[in-house]
Amino acid sequence: MQYLPNESMVDAMLEEMGLTSIDALYADVPESVRIDGLKLPPGMPEQEVAAEVEGLLSDNVTTQDFLSFLGGGMYDHYVPATVPALAGRAEFYTSYTPYQPETSQGMLQAMFEYQSLVCAITGMDVSNISMYDGATALAEAALMAVRVTRKEKVVVPVAMDPEKRSVLGNYLYGAGIEVVDVDYHPDTGQLNRDLLVRAVDEDTAAVYIENPNYFGCLEETLVDIKDDLGKTLLMVGTNPVALGILRPPADFGADIVVGDGQPLGNPLNYGGPTLGFFATRRSYTRQMPGRIIGLTKDADGNRAFHMALQTREQHIRRSKATSNICTNENLNALAFAIHLATVGKGGLVRMAQASANRAHSLARAIDAIEGFKAPLFGSSFFNEFVVGTDHEVGELTAAMLMEDIFLGVPLTRDFPDLGEAFMLATTERHTGADLDDLAVALKAFHDGASNWFAGGDL
Repeated sequence: MQYLPNESMVDAMLEEMGLTSIDALYADVPESVRIDGLKLPPGMPEQEVAAEVEGLLSDNVTTQDFLSFLGGGMYDHYVPATVPALAGRAEFYTSYTPYQPETSQGMLQAMFEYQSLVCAITGMDVSNISMYDGATALAEAALMAVRVTRKEKVVVPVAMDPEKRSVLGNYLYGAGIEVVDVDYHPDTGQLNRDLLVRAVDEDTAAVYIENPNYFGCLEETLVDIKDDLGKTLLMVGTNPVALGILRPPADFGADIVVGDGQPLGNPLNYGGPTLGFFATRRSYTRQMPGRIIGLTKDADGNRAFHMALQTREQHIRRSKATSNICTNENLNALAFAIHLATVGKGGLVRMAQASANRAHSLARAIDAIEGFKAPLFGSSFFNEFVVGTDHEVGELTAAMLMEDIFLGVPLTRDFPDLGEAFMLATTERHTGADLDDLAVALKAFHDGASNWFAGGDL
C-alpha cells in the first residue's frame, strides 16, 4: 500500500465518506456548543517538557519530605518492593481492560487470589474484584441492600468521613432512598446504640457501622447489634490493616463488608487512585455489583479461570443492570493482593500491632502536654485518635508545617461540637523519634504560642 502524507490521508478518507471537509463531520453539532480549537502553547522538545514538569513537581511536598500524621481514611504504610516490581510488569501494567473475555489467564488468576484474600481477612463468603474506592463501595452496598430487602431507608453514623457521606447521599438521592444519620456518644465517640435501635424500623434496608469508626474508635455496638436488627442488613466498613488484630466483620453477623483498600499496596498518591473492596454472603452473590472470577476447567480438563459473574453491569445488561459500576481499579487491586500475599498473615498482624502501639504511645505523650487532651474520647482505638486542644487548630497546623510536620486531619469545621480538635494517625513507618518530634513541637507551640507567628520558634 502506498504511503500517503497526513493531509493526503485525511483527504482520501473524506473522499471515501463523500465529504468535502473535516467540518462536515460535525454538521450535526449545534454552532452554539462548538469551540474554536484548543488554545494550546506551541510544541516543545521532550527534554524541555520534562524539565518544566519536574520543576512544577518540585513545588510539591510529600510524606517523604515531611513527617506525616495524616489519616482520615488514607494511610502512609510502607509498600514492599515486591508490589511495584510485580504490578509494574508489562503483563499486568498494560493488560487489556479486565472485563472482557480476552483478559489473560494471569490477570484472571491474580484477581481470583485477590478475592480469596479479601474473603480471608473479612470472613465473608464471596468478594468481587474491587470497586472505585471505599466511598463508592459503601454507596453500592446501600443500593444492594435496598435491592435485597426491597426497603428504602439506610441508617448511617454521623461519625464518618464527610466526603464519604456526601458520595453516599449523592448516590441514594436520585434513587429516592432515605438516609438517616445517627449521632455518636459525646464521651466515647462511638455510635449511640439507643439512637441507632430507635432509628431502625420496618422500612430500614440496612444499618452501616464502621469499625474502627472515623474518629478511630472501636465500635463496641457492633458486637451484638445484629440481634436487634431483625431482617435489616448489617453493612460494616473497616480498615483492612486493622483486620490483622480485630475480629473479622463476619463474626458479628455482617451481611456486606466494604472499605478502602489504599492501606495495602497503594501509596498515598495525593489522594488517589485507590480501590474499594466489597464482600458479602453467598446468598446475596447475584445482587453484588462488579465482577467475580471463578475457577473452572477448560475443554481439555486443565485448570482455568473465567469471568463467573458479570451480569449486573450496564455494559452487559443495559437497563436491566443492577449497577453502573464498570471500571474496578484492577491494577490497584493487584497491588493490594501482592502486598497482602507478601507480608502474609503474620506480617499483617505485625503491621496492625505496630500501627496501634505507636498510636497509643503518641496519645500518652500528647496527653501529658498542657493544652492538649489525647485521646479526646474515652474508648478503645486502633491507629487513629482525636486530640482536643486549647489552641486554634488552623494556627497549630500552620505552625507544625513550619517544622516540616503534617499534623493531621482538622475536625473543627466538620464536627464543630468537638470544639478545637484534630485527628492523628500512625502506621508502622513511624519511629519512636518521630513521635518524640511531634510531642516536642506541640509542647513548644503551647509554651510559646503567643509569639510563635511573631518570630518564635522551637
